[in-house]
Amino acid sequence: MPGMVHLSFLLPLLLSLALNLVSFATATGEDQFAYSGFSGSNLTLDGTAKITPDGVLELTNHTVHLKGHAFYPTPWRFRKSPNEVVQSFSITFVFGMVPVYSDKCTDGMTFLISPTKDFSGAQTSQYLGLLNKTSDGKASNHIFAVELDSSQNTEFNDIDDNHIGIDINNLTSFVAESAGFYDDKNGIFKTLSLVSRKAMQVWVDYNGEATQINVTLAPLRVAKPSRPLLSATYNLSTVLEDPSYIGFSASTGPINSLYCVLGWSLGINRPAPSIDITKLPKLPRVGPKPRSKVLEIILPIATAAFILLVGTTLILLVRRRKRYAEIREDWEAEFGPHRFSYKDLFHATDGFKNKNLLGLGGFGKVYKGVLPVSKLEVAVKRVSHESKQGIKEFVSEIVSIGRLRHRNLVQLLGYCRRKGELLLVYDYMSNGSLDKYLHCEEDRPTLDWAQRFQIIKCVASGLFYLHERWEKVVLHRDIKASNVLLDSEMNGRLGDFGLARLYDHGTDPQTTHVVGTMGYLAPELGRTGKATPLTDVYAFGIFILEVTCGQRPINRLAEASSQMLIDWVVEHWHKGSLTYTLDSRLQGNYSADEVCLALNLGLLCAHPFSNARPTMRQVIQYLNGETPLPELMPTNLSYSMLALMHNEGFDQYTSLPSTVGSSSMTSSLTSGR
Repeated sequence: MPGMVHLSFLLPLLLSLALNLVSFATATGEDQFAYSGFSGSNLTLDGTAKITPDGVLELTNHTVHLKGHAFYPTPWRFRKSPNEVVQSFSITFVFGMVPVYSDKCTDGMTFLISPTKDFSGAQTSQYLGLLNKTSDGKASNHIFAVELDSSQNTEFNDIDDNHIGIDINNLTSFVAESAGFYDDKNGIFKTLSLVSRKAMQVWVDYNGEATQINVTLAPLRVAKPSRPLLSATYNLSTVLEDPSYIGFSASTGPINSLYCVLGWSLGINRPAPSIDITKLPKLPRVGPKPRSKVLEIILPIATAAFILLVGTTLILLVRRRKRYAEIREDWEAEFGPHRFSYKDLFHATDGFKNKNLLGLGGFGKVYKGVLPVSKLEVAVKRVSHESKQGIKEFVSEIVSIGRLRHRNLVQLLGYCRRKGELLLVYDYMSNGSLDKYLHCEEDRPTLDWAQRFQIIKCVASGLFYLHERWEKVVLHRDIKASNVLLDSEMNGRLGDFGLARLYDHGTDPQTTHVVGTMGYLAPELGRTGKATPLTDVYAFGIFILEVTCGQRPINRLAEASSQMLIDWVVEHWHKGSLTYTLDSRLQGNYSADEVCLALNLGLLCAHPFSNARPTMRQVIQYLNGETPLPELMPTNLSYSMLALMHNEGFDQYTSLPSTVGSSSMTSSLTSGR
C-alpha cells in the first residue's frame, strides 16, 4: 500500500514530463534554450496571444486594433555581476506574417528585451504593443527591440511598409533596412516580403566587447547569410537592466493580421542553439480550403446534369447570377486583391438592408458589413457610376489611394464594380462621423474642447500626409465634418476618398471639374475650377471653425448677415469678441489660448485669397506651437465680399503678402479698428 501511494504521487509528475517532451522545447543549460514549436510550453501570454494545439505561438488573432505579448516565463541576467557590461548574446526565431485580408498586414511585431512583462499601457496599431504616445523615446524604458514592420508610419520615419529596424527605447528605429538578405552565392541582395505568408528566420547577435549588433534575415530553409541585413554599434550596457525579460509583442491596425512565431532559441556568450526545422508547426492558413482536383472535375458535370433534369433550377441559377453580376475587364487583373466580389459585399451587408445603413450622402449610401471569411468590419459605400472612358484611370486612383497608410486616414480597402454602380470598401469606424457629435440633439452627449482640439490636430496631420508626405500629392476635395470619422479612441480620421485626385509632386493638378460641398468650397474654384492643396486648406479652415463653433458652414435659419459661419466669426473678430463664437455647450471647460489659436487659424486657412493661406506643413507648426501664428488685421468687409470681389476681377486693387509668414495682412480695402 505505501508503494501504491508513492506511485500515485509520481504519476502527475511523469505526465507533466511527457507533455514537456512533446513540446520540443529543450532547456539546454542555464545560459541557453531552444523551442521548436510551443506545444506544452509555459510561456507567459497576454492580450490576444495564444498557443495553438499544433504549437504555433499566435501573437494576434482575427481582430483589429488589438495587441498580444509572449515572454519567456523567468527573467534573464545579461551581466555576470551588477557592475559589469552586458555579455554577448545570440537569439534566433522563426516567424510568419499571415494577412487575413488582401495582401496587407498592419502593423507589425517585435522581438524585445525589457525589464518588465507588463505592457498593459502600450498602444496598438503603429505602436506595435510596445510603447505609447507618452512613453515613446524615454530612456527610462530600458527596452531593446527588433521590429518587423509591415506598415509605413511617417511619425516614426519608417523607410517603407516592409522593413526591419533596431529600436532603442523608441519606435523611431536607430537603424532600419528593407526586408531581404544577401545571397552567399553571389552577394546579391534579394528582397523578401514580410507578409508573404511564408516562414522566415531572424538572427539577432550582440557582441558585448565590440558593442556590435547584427540582425540577419533569410527564408526558412536558407542557411544564415554571412553578411547581416542590419549592423550597428550601440552599447546595450547603457540600455538593458538586470534582470530583464525576453519575448515578443505584436499589434494589429485597421486590417486583420496574424503574427506568428514557430520556433525560438537563445544563447548567452555562445551561439543560439539551432532550431529543428523538421519539428516546426506550419503557419495557419486563412480563408476557404481549396477544393480537390477530383471535385473540380466532378462538380461541374454533376451541376450540368442537375440543370438538365430540373428546368426550374436553371431559372433560379440565372436569377442568382444576375443578383451578383459584376463588370470585370481584363485590365482589372493587375489590381488583384483590391477587387472585392459583389457576392461577398452583398452577404457582408445582409443584402444592403436598411438596418445596416450608416449614412446617406450626396454621392451614395454607406452600409456597415462584416466580410464572410476574415470577419473584418467594413463600411461599404454604393456610388452611382456609369462605365465610361477613363474608368481605368479612376479605378487606378482608387487602388493607389488604397495604399495610403496613416493613423489619421480611414483605410480604403478596395472596390467592386457593377453596371451603373461602384462600391468602395473602407475600414469601419466604430464611433461614426464627427458631424453627429457637433450637430446633435440637445440631450445627446457632445465633445469636450480637448477632444475637439485633438481631432483638429488629427485631421491636420492626415491632410499634411496627403499633400506632402506620400509619394504623390493627394487632393481630398471634400473635407468636412461628416467625412471625418472617429475611431474607438475618438481620434479623428479623414475618410471618403471618392472625390480625391492624385498627381505627381512638382506638377500642376489637371482637374478642372468643381466638386465638393457648399460652404467648404474655396472662392477661386468658381473662377478657375482647379482644385489645389490650397483649396483643401480653405475647406480645412472652415472645418476648424465648424468644430470650434459647433455650427454648420451655412446656417439657412439665421439672419441674412449671419448665414455664413465665416462671416459671423469675422464679425466678432471685428468686435474683439472672438471667443463668443465658441460652442456654448462647452460651458467654460476649455483652454482660451487653444480656442483663440483655432479660431484665428481657421480664418487664416479660409482666407479668400489663396496666396494668403498657409500650407498644411505650416498649419502643423502653428497647432504644435512651433511657430507663432501671423497676426490678422481686421477688415470692414466680410470674407464673402472679399471673395466675390476677387472673383469679379478686383485683384488689381488689393495688395496681399506673397507668403503667410508676414506679420500682418493688409489691403487697400482694409482699415484699422
